[in-house]
Amino acid sequence: MGVIPVTLPNPKFEFTQARQRQLSTSVSLDSTTCRARIAAYNPSINAFVRTSPPPPPPPPHPSPLAHETLPLQLATRPVAVKDSICTRGMGAGCASEMLRDFDPPYDATVVTLLRAAGADIIGKTNCDEFGMGSMNIHSIHGPVINPFGSPAHRSSMARSTFPSAPSSSAPPLPPPPSPEARSAGGSSGGSAAAVAAGMCFAALGTDTGGSTRLPAAYCGVVGLKPSYGLLSRWGVVSFADSLDCVGVMAGCVEDTELVFDVLNVYDEKDPTAALPETREAARRACERRMEEMGWSEGRLDGLRIGIPQEYFPAEMTDAVLQPLRRTIAGLQAKGAVVVPVSMPATAYALSAYYVLASAEASSCLARFDGVEYGLHVRPPPGTDLATTSTAELYALSRSAGFGREVKKRILLGTYALSADAFDNYFLQAQRVRQLVKDDFDRVFGIPDYRQCTTGETGSEGVDVLVHPSAIQTAPRLDGEGGGGLETYVQDVLTVPASLAGLPALSVPVAGEGWPVGVSVVGQWGCESVVFAVGRAAERI
Repeated sequence: MGVIPVTLPNPKFEFTQARQRQLSTSVSLDSTTCRARIAAYNPSINAFVRTSPPPPPPPPHPSPLAHETLPLQLATRPVAVKDSICTRGMGAGCASEMLRDFDPPYDATVVTLLRAAGADIIGKTNCDEFGMGSMNIHSIHGPVINPFGSPAHRSSMARSTFPSAPSSSAPPLPPPPSPEARSAGGSSGGSAAAVAAGMCFAALGTDTGGSTRLPAAYCGVVGLKPSYGLLSRWGVVSFADSLDCVGVMAGCVEDTELVFDVLNVYDEKDPTAALPETREAARRACERRMEEMGWSEGRLDGLRIGIPQEYFPAEMTDAVLQPLRRTIAGLQAKGAVVVPVSMPATAYALSAYYVLASAEASSCLARFDGVEYGLHVRPPPGTDLATTSTAELYALSRSAGFGREVKKRILLGTYALSADAFDNYFLQAQRVRQLVKDDFDRVFGIPDYRQCTTGETGSEGVDVLVHPSAIQTAPRLDGEGGGGLETYVQDVLTVPASLAGLPALSVPVAGEGWPVGVSVVGQWGCESVVFAVGRAAERI
């Protein structure tokens, strides 16, 4: 896999050329190379908050039985992990003061699977606090800088070492970003920036409403939100249980699929995991559909692509629209049939998402009270504990431990779940969520096997949907739009797939200027079709 350059004399570069270099070169991102790049470039990008020691070198004289052992899928590949995923000995701080010193005594299931496949867990990546944000600016470690918009190295910010385990002494924050600096997207901005800067082979993020796909689009890498329930969430710190997914980012679709295949294992420890028989039914349906189409190398004959009319809001910029049109034309040239579709519930999806996500966040984060979990702040000297309520004691720790954005969403979610607002907000949002799911089921030719165990693929339905991943290219980090409602609108194109629990893949496509991502969305469990279309799109 190649490396997209980090140092750019002019950010308005021709992305096609960089993308073709990445797809055609065979440069290996080994552990030594990636650690050297982290030491050189991370001070100016702020993608990593913690790195691991280098793995021990291989023995000089391999065992005579080594040739009989099957090669591991990710042998020695450096993989980064978002800071909200438990990693033994490397912390899981969620970019929050509340969990700054938390060192989990176990690995999340996805990390265990990576290690079993031979991956080198190279470090933990920066993120928005508890996954709440679209620009990766809500972090105790400071914002993540998009590698495409910042110099590769600033000597005044150089810092060559990072703690290999949680420490009570926090590393200094990087200086404020320059006026030209751009957002890496959120909440998994550190993972996207690490891949884009060639500091790892692949990275894990989480995706609740677009937190993998939006950073992937802004940073020019591939980002996958898998079908809900396919990848285990055991060991992942929850934001919104019915929406959270572990996401995968890499430099190309092939590498993303490789990591996904390693992680796509049923985990009985995860109560939200899709059952093996449901997975198998969806897999067989996708295989039958692909056999019907009979694709040859480089062709997409028989593929039906839906273009949702509601996914082109007035806020969308021409810098995003033109590359999308070229991509659709390229897919048509490969034999695909483009079909306009209507998904009317999309207009209400974003509002429903923020009600539901905030409500679930207020519930999931209630455990961090400073007594059972999280930062504990002792009452001021002289406090009369006999007359101080438990709620007041909790408030001391929660006020100090949570950042502004997290507090805001907890308050909104708590109100949505209150007796006065439950019917008008939370239940209404659940009804909208079902309408969004119904829209997807109506346009797809393959049924949702979470709802039924048998079903026939429809000849009139589409196989995938294609739409922009974001309404704009990476926004600036100079304070413009940093706290207004416009930051929440950035998720408008990604939340529908999250509400429906469907697989969505953001693929960087050719365009002038900053990277642009195009999303490919499929029916539940149809990652194989989504990956096939994604591979075709990235080569246009």
